[in-house]
Amino acid sequence: MIDAAEQVRTIASSIFNMLAQDESSSAPPETMDDWDSMQRLNLVLALEEHFEVEFNPEEIERMKTLSDFAAGVENKRAQVPGEA
Repeated sequence: MIDAAEQVRTIASSIFNMLAQDESSSAPPETMDDWDSMQRLNLVLALEEHFEVEFNPEEIERMKTLSDFAAGVENKRAQVPGEA
């Protein structure tokens, strides 16, 4: 099973037109050429759809790097009985 971090990186790679291995999970968004508020929203929506979770605005605001997004996904999945 592919872990959340790898899945987040793969989803982000399609949104930000990068190769999944090109970006460090802890790299700040400014290092991604296509990162802007609209693309960030696209990433959030794609992650919510893919992982069947929903982030609240405060959670979204705290997520700054791909690692943060992966941790957010893991936290949401841990809250669902039978998931992890």
